[in-house]
Amino acid sequence: MRTELVTTLKRKATDLISQLSADQEPVLITQHGLPAAYLVDVNMFEAMESRLSLLEGIARGEKAILENRVLSHEEAKQRMARWLA
Repeated sequence: MRTELVTTLKRKATDLISQLSADQEPVLITQHGLPAAYLVDVNMFEAMESRLSLLEGIARGEKAILENRVLSHEEAKQRMARWLA
């Protein structure tokens, strides 16, 4: 992963974005020597959002199992019948 100064981003934003699209690698932006932001390609960001959403759904399901908030297949079919009928 590349690291760039925030001043470089200000001066060469177009070049950084072009390289980002070509390299498909995030760029860490630093400000005063400290990490300030990540610059990522749109496709990479959307893929990360999708993965995060999936992982959150899995975590909710695991929590429901631990809390015994589950239904049998037959109970689920009966509840879904309201929407499917």
